[in-house]
Amino acid sequence: MGPVLFEYGIRSVSVLRIDVIQKHRTLKKTIRQGLKFLIFFTISAFLFWLIYRGQDTSEILDVLKNQVNYFWILASLTFGLLSHISRTLRWNMLIESLGSKPRFANTFLAVMVGYFANLALPRMGEISRCGVISKYEDVSFSKLIGTVVLERALDIVMLLLFLLLTMVTQFEVLSDFMTRNPEVSSKLSTVFASSITLYVLAALAILIFIFRKKFKHTVFYKKIMFTLGNFMDGFKAIRKLDNKLSFVLHTIFIWVMYYLMTYICFFSFGFTSNLPALAGLTVFVMGSFGMVAPVQGGIGAWHFMVIGTLLIYLPSTPDIEKLSRSFALVVHGSQTAMIIIVGALSVIALPIVNRKKI
Repeated sequence: MGPVLFEYGIRSVSVLRIDVIQKHRTLKKTIRQGLKFLIFFTISAFLFWLIYRGQDTSEILDVLKNQVNYFWILASLTFGLLSHISRTLRWNMLIESLGSKPRFANTFLAVMVGYFANLALPRMGEISRCGVISKYEDVSFSKLIGTVVLERALDIVMLLLFLLLTMVTQFEVLSDFMTRNPEVSSKLSTVFASSITLYVLAALAILIFIFRKKFKHTVFYKKIMFTLGNFMDGFKAIRKLDNKLSFVLHTIFIWVMYYLMTYICFFSFGFTSNLPALAGLTVFVMGSFGMVAPVQGGIGAWHFMVIGTLLIYLPSTPDIEKLSRSFALVVHGSQTAMIIIVGALSVIALPIVNRKKI
């Protein structure tokens, strides 16, 4: 009886130890995510304060009540919803090329949950929507990550194409913006020309090359290669598409809707209603670079880029900067509100839609 009790005690201690370790890891992960949220939120809040400091609240409320045609704001949100639906259909095409057939409802809800998660932590959305589909549609998470990385690569290509179009048609405006905001161009050049990044990558490459033979026999290496294999399968999913033309058309449609989301809002305000479509293109492209910034939902960064671009096109009057700030506040605020509402509803809807699987 004694040995049995001793063995039982050892097992209990082991289980307790594993449970403590798991809880410790969960706590560390929670703290780490919380710190990331606080850092990015602080950056967003500071940028937002920097832009709107000294702004009279009553003046903003007056603009919101009396100078905004909200019909065009609703039209903008409709274009945004159409872009999300198109992104859902495009992602479904990639997932189906991997041999799975997820329901449109689950994919759409996953996409919206992803946008919602990005408001908490930048780039969290990509992981979140893959987690949703992996859970409810039983698709490999690493393969899904590969498809999302492919999507992001296509988004970068589309943004660069829009930037090229803007440079060809509005070069003087872009040049004027960079002249007025030299800190933007210096930060962009730093991102693409960081010597520290190059040194770190070179050091990692050398270490991997030196210890490659020993490393290949480790379990860790095999797990990495298995995950990378799944990831590459997801990334190469575009090769297996049945209808590549439809995929390309969805990609173009998504970005045209993004552009219209911004341009259509020009008609909501009297001071922007006469600006040409090319002005909308420039504001859209510059705002897109603000959305790429590592802050929640582009808060602050998007406002800065959009306001700065508008001021180049608009006549210099005493209240034009105030009105430009109001434009950025209304447009970004309405789009963020839609993401919050639809995203929160998607979180609630997911277990309901999949109640038979739970």
